[in-house]
Amino acid sequence: MNFSELKRQYPHIMRVKLWVYVPRSNVTEVREAIGFAGGGRIGNYSFCAFVTEGTGFFFPEESANPAVGELGRLESVPEAKIEIEADLDCVEEVIQAIHKAHPYEEVPIDIFPLFELDWFKKPG
Repeated sequence: MNFSELKRQYPHIMRVKLWVYVPRSNVTEVREAIGFAGGGRIGNYSFCAFVTEGTGFFFPEESANPAVGELGRLESVPEAKIEIEADLDCVEEVIQAIHKAHPYEEVPIDIFPLFELDWFKKPG
């Protein structure tokens, strides 16, 4: 399913939460690529993101071409999770920007719908 079909099936979903895992050494490059593609916009603010650090684990199998580590060996890498919000209209551009800036062969991206509820907004 592409994003045009998604928008037609779920017209009430206008924004998404997106997160991507990236090596810590590439956080700035990926985060800025997201912002330049229109991700991370919240109201009158742009380039909004939240970054948490952790350790990623993976096992590159025989046909893999890992950017980090060796085939057939369990690897652990210092990584960060970049979380952003984005309008559904720019998600395809954001994903393309992430793929262009990200060093991994398989880029781990998760996308969740956001429900805009007026009672979440700050009064005034």
